[in-house]
Amino acid sequence: MKNIMFIAPPAAGKGTQAEMVVMKYEIPHISTGDILREISKEDSELGNYVLETLTSGRLVKDEITYQLIEERLKKEDCKNGFIIDGFPRTLEQAIKYDEILNRLGQNIGCVFLLEIDEKTLEKRITGRRICEDCKSVFNINEEERTPQIESSCDYCGGRLYQRSDDNIEAFQTRYKMYLEKTEPIIKHYENMGVLYRIDGTKPIGRVFHEIDCIIKGSENK
Repeated sequence: MKNIMFIAPPAAGKGTQAEMVVMKYEIPHISTGDILREISKEDSELGNYVLETLTSGRLVKDEITYQLIEERLKKEDCKNGFIIDGFPRTLEQAIKYDEILNRLGQNIGCVFLLEIDEKTLEKRITGRRICEDCKSVFNINEEERTPQIESSCDYCGGRLYQRSDDNIEAFQTRYKMYLEKTEPIIKHYENMGVLYRIDGTKPIGRVFHEIDCIIKGSENK
């Protein structure tokens, strides 16, 4: 069983590491945002509620989110593990998530905390560039991720752009919110003995190697 959760501040590389785990272990990457967007397409009372809520910018009720996550985790493709993304965001949600897994006869698995100092994250945020066409991500402040031509994608030649919220002011706001919301969750899973702290400043391959070794070791427990 390879149930995995990542906790990380903005631009810490959580998405990249999740993709690498999915590719190696062939387990689903379950995003609460994706689940809600799919449900919103349904012509049903629940689908209409989720669509209206998302459109208005409000948050879907926690009870609905819990129900949808539990239904998703019951599916066959989750029997050998999964990555949960975008959830839990609060300690209350973490406790409910634990209860859901307990009902399904599953364990928490591994909770990876990617740790990076604030200044390094600022450099990543301000240097991030995204391809308009293939969505590849580069960073002009990191040697191993710098595009050959600053404004052009190495893979498809598409134009690279900077997201409007990839600035220091927006980052500082997001980072402060991250610290406030995740500290109780970090302590919760650390007390349970399932939290693994990972140095996210290392090269991508080395970070993944460390994560992979922990996953393999946890399977033998």
